[in-house]
Amino acid sequence: MITDRDLIVSDLRQLADLLAEHDFRLAYENWCWSTHAPNWKDVWDIAEQVNRPNIGLCLDTFQTAGGEWADPRTHSGKIEGKSAQQMEEDFDASLAELTRVVPAEKIYLLQISDAYKLKNPITTADESGLRPRGRWSHDFRPVPFAGGYLPVTRVAQAVLKTGFRGWFSYEVFDSGPDGNGKEYELKAFAQEAAASHEKLMAACAA
Repeated sequence: MITDRDLIVSDLRQLADLLAEHDFRLAYENWCWSTHAPNWKDVWDIAEQVNRPNIGLCLDTFQTAGGEWADPRTHSGKIEGKSAQQMEEDFDASLAELTRVVPAEKIYLLQISDAYKLKNPITTADESGLRPRGRWSHDFRPVPFAGGYLPVTRVAQAVLKTGFRGWFSYEVFDSGPDGNGKEYELKAFAQEAAASHEKLMAACAA
């Protein structure tokens, strides 16, 4: 896998220029299990280096909290190796920095999802090489207020404090708390998702 940042910047610059010819924008998203851009600071740094008017960020409550606050490899479900207080302070500092340095107009999407705290931590990659956070992402992401535990509201509030008032996108991969799958009825699920969004907006305004 190529992780040379100069090459990544060059490739994205070319892509942004191609998209600009068609009046399209490029929303760049971090993945918390990525080798080269696991957090929002990485994608913001890359976007700044690309330096094109049509590149911005796709921020994601799961990707941010799932990389800087939570950890599917631990029984606590949170990042360990430092005190709980220090972890919370570091996360708050990161969110405050996001609010301070990322312009609202450079946030193109805010994706929303929560995550289940795993009963049995995932500690290894699967047969395809997908690492624990990636495996967690693929099956254990409900809408907020439906059994998850991530600080979704805190991330959303940090983004809204930038002045962002753009599109919210719900990205849900919910196979249930045990990952074995769930039965869905589309209308009921859509109603649950709408109610979740209303709760999130109320929580952000509180």
